[in-house]
Amino acid sequence: MKYTAPPYTYDVLPFPPVKEAWLHTARWRYVENVFREVCRKYGYREIRTPILEQTELFTRSIGEATDIVSKEMFTFTDRGDRSLTLKPEGTAPVVRACIERKLFAEHPLLKLYYIGQNFRYERGQRGRYRQHQQLGVEVFGAVDPALDAEVILLAMDFYRELGVIDQELHINSVGTPESRVTFKQALKDYARPFLAELSGEGQGRFEMNPLRMLDTKNENDLRLLADAPRLVDFLDPESAEHFEKLQSYLTSAGVPYVVDHRLVRGFDYYTKTAFEIVGNSLGSQNALGGGGRYDGLVDECGGGHVPGIGFGLGMERCLITLDALGIDLPTADERPLAFIITLGDENLVRPIAVKLLTKLRAAGISCDMDYKSRKFGHQAKRADDLGARFTLILGDEEAQRGVIQLRDQSSKEQREIAIDLAAAELVLFSHG
Repeated sequence: MKYTAPPYTYDVLPFPPVKEAWLHTARWRYVENVFREVCRKYGYREIRTPILEQTELFTRSIGEATDIVSKEMFTFTDRGDRSLTLKPEGTAPVVRACIERKLFAEHPLLKLYYIGQNFRYERGQRGRYRQHQQLGVEVFGAVDPALDAEVILLAMDFYRELGVIDQELHINSVGTPESRVTFKQALKDYARPFLAELSGEGQGRFEMNPLRMLDTKNENDLRLLADAPRLVDFLDPESAEHFEKLQSYLTSAGVPYVVDHRLVRGFDYYTKTAFEIVGNSLGSQNALGGGGRYDGLVDECGGGHVPGIGFGLGMERCLITLDALGIDLPTADERPLAFIITLGDENLVRPIAVKLLTKLRAAGISCDMDYKSRKFGHQAKRADDLGARFTLILGDEEAQRGVIQLRDQSSKEQREIAIDLAAAELVLFSHG
């Protein structure tokens, strides 16, 4: 039997694939480390939640009318007759963990980030997978629009650190659930005369979640909805003031933005601020990440009134974007600094090589050797394939005299040094 990965999933490999360079673990680790470092600078701490949660957590928080809940969740009944779901998004599980572990009571302002796997049974395509990794932040405890600005700036700084300079920020306000009731009715009244002309998706959203009609890439739907009512015109006074202050803070921070009246959120728990970051050089697949405020989510999950705001971005889309922009990520940490090549009597040279490897690694030097007793040429090729900067060549004669040949693979210079000095020599080079 031939086994393959499930549809619209992928393997991340220790060596860069020829066709899909982003599927390389070194690139993933670099991006994750950049995200962690940016979050550290902003004062955020990491949280990790299980990939399984009670199904009701998502049906209650996200909303049963959303595509995620109605079509895309991986849900099953376990042996204890409990309905469990592979988490389709990261925010609700973080809220559940904070309620259960009483973090809201202990920390009036809670700033968190996470890196984790999400699962959605959706129509797969490049950059959109049924298992995908999400990078996200969540902040709880304050309604200050300056905090909204901070979350937005963190997301933009993360991409800037990766080399994505040409970013455009889109913002909108989705108000409160109460103010959206009036807007949804106005939107339906506007769309009803040409409902039959909308796409099947648009017609479905008209009935189930009319706000999502605006969140479409269908050209005909966009044309029909071009003059639709604007959510910003239906905001309650508090939401309108919040949105004005957010814009002033972004201006103070020197961040240009576009007020995008079609920018909405598909989850029921969003309130007030909604934002999205796009890359201007990326064509139609230009979304880099987005998020917004959700002041009612904690209450909806049984944790009382705790306001929150956050964002999420897909690791896969991020890496594909970096490839598309020709941004080369540093992956040199994968390469050994030294590779030991042994020749001659194995009973003589092997024990010395193993001892030297142990000493080098204890000194913090990344190193390796050949374990297949191959000829010199094959061992040298292995060193080159791994990207070793130095080879240490040990034969019978060198072993008897207590020396080793140190070859710089970059300059091709080779010299003889005492075996006992090899570790110190390489440590000195690595500290450069």
